[in-house]
Formats: sequence, structure tokens, C-alpha cells
Amino acid sequence: MAPPSATEPENKTPSTKAPLEPGLSEEQAKVQMPKFPGPPTFEDKYEEREYLKGRLAAALRIFGKYGFDEGVAGHITLRDPVDPKTFWVNPFGIAFSLMKRSDLIQVDHTGKVIAGGKVRLLNAAAFMIHSAIHEARPDVLCAAHSHSIYGRSFCSLGRELDIITQDACAFHNDHALYTTFNGVVLAEKEGHDIAAALGPRKAALLQNHGLLTVGHSVEAAVFWFLSLEKCCHAQLLADAAATGRGGETVKVGNEEAAVTYKTVGTEMAGWFSAKPTFDVLAAETGENYLL
Repeated sequence: MAPPSATEPENKTPSTKAPLEPGLSEEQAKVQMPKFPGPPTFEDKYEEREYLKGRLAAALRIFGKYGFDEGVAGHITLRDPVDPKTFWVNPFGIAFSLMKRSDLIQVDHTGKVIAGGKVRLLNAAAFMIHSAIHEARPDVLCAAHSHSIYGRSFCSLGRELDIITQDACAFHNDHALYTTFNGVVLAEKEGHDIAAALGPRKAALLQNHGLLTVGHSVEAAVFWFLSLEKCCHAQLLADAAATGRGGETVKVGNEEAAVTYKTVGTEMAGWFSAKPTFDVLAAETGENYLL
């Protein structure tokens, strides 16, 4: 089943109005959710590029802050607004926590580094996975993958996420399970297989590997990753507790999950939910990632 977001007309303006609970009319609703602000817009694509590169550098710092690094593994990519057939990515070997806008490298569709910082090493797995996703999903601005501890633990179970919490409803019918593991992704075919498994969804669980999320903004892709990591953690804990008591977790009903998705699972909800995390990073670092 396609995620609700995939069934909307492409040119339809996303609604910023919160949906109502099942059976609740607008007249019965006593509190209305406020309209969300949105990401900035640009007439100058080069100005937009510099802004987005700053957001990508911040995203990588956030991954470092949350311990999503594992040696040199992990990558976040940004489709270039000037040349959409290319993308920006963190260079191989520079720590997430030290990343600056000037460190990022630009990669073309053949895997050639065509611009960027002094370190121009490209992670081959990053190219194989992300180039396939950006090719298959022109709607995706940003894609994120790392070997986070709870994500990779949950991915060893070979199962999709159960919808057991309000937060997990953001992934209701909107995440995929990729069940093949062939080691480090160095083959073009596997990158395309991962992209095909992801389909129109916002996230994928790569079996024996880790989490992958995408978004129409850098912020949404990052928030989906943070949230999915926490949902994996929550389910690991809940499943262990339920099994210890000889029972099982209580799942959210399909209707309730679908309605909740419309509040917590949209692209705008992802962008807005990430805003506090990016704001805190800016305050903590003095925005030195913009250098």
C-alpha cells in the first residue's frame, strides 16, 4: 500500500491544517493546531545551494552529536539545486562532528568528484546507494544513512516496525524492509535494488545493515532518521518487556495510525519537527559549521 503522501496530486499545495480524529467534526474540535511555518524559498539557485549546504553540514554535526558515527561509515546527501543530476555529500574520513560547509564534496552521476573541499575522497557505498535513490526519486532532496546502534540492532530481526506508539505512526505504511545483505554496498545493482525496495516511502530498514531515510528537505530526512532510530529503540525495549511477561505489545489500530500519520508523518511535520534540533545545534556551535 502506498503511503498517504504518495497518493496526493503532485501539484497540490500541502495542507498545513491538522487532521481531525476519526468521528470528530470540526465543530466538535475545541483546539485547532496552528499553521506551520515553512522552509525558506530562493529565487537565486546559487544562494539556495549555499544555504542547503549549510543545512547538510549541520545535519552531519547532528549525526555526530547523537553518536550515529561508526568509524568512517555513514553518509548524508543533498541534491544540488543548481545541477540536480549531482549531489553533495560528506567526504570520506572526516568526522561528522567536525564537518563544515566548506568540507562537502559535489559528485556527478558517474561518481566523479567535481567540486568541494580539500579532502575529495568519496565513499563508494555512499555513491552506490545515494546515486540510485536520487535517480529513482526526483522528489527526494536529501537521503541519510548510518550504522546507528538501535537501528542496526533492529535491522538484524528481518522485520518491519510495529506501530506501537504515536511516533511510530509517522512510518505507518511508509517504510520498507530490504532483506538482502551482500556486505558493503559496492555494486551498482545493489544500490538500485535498495532504491527499488524503498519505492515511494520515506524510510527503509536495511537488513543486517542499518536505517535509511529520505526527505523533501534536509530537515525532514534527518528527523525521520532520528525518530526511526528512537522507534527501533522503543520496540526493542517493549518487545523484550512483553516477552518477559509472556505477552506481546499492543498495536495501534490501522484507522488510528492512518489518521495520526496525517499529523506526524507529512513532509512539513518532518521539517518542523527537526527545527528545534537544528536550532539547538546552531546555539551550541555558534554556527561554525557554516565555515
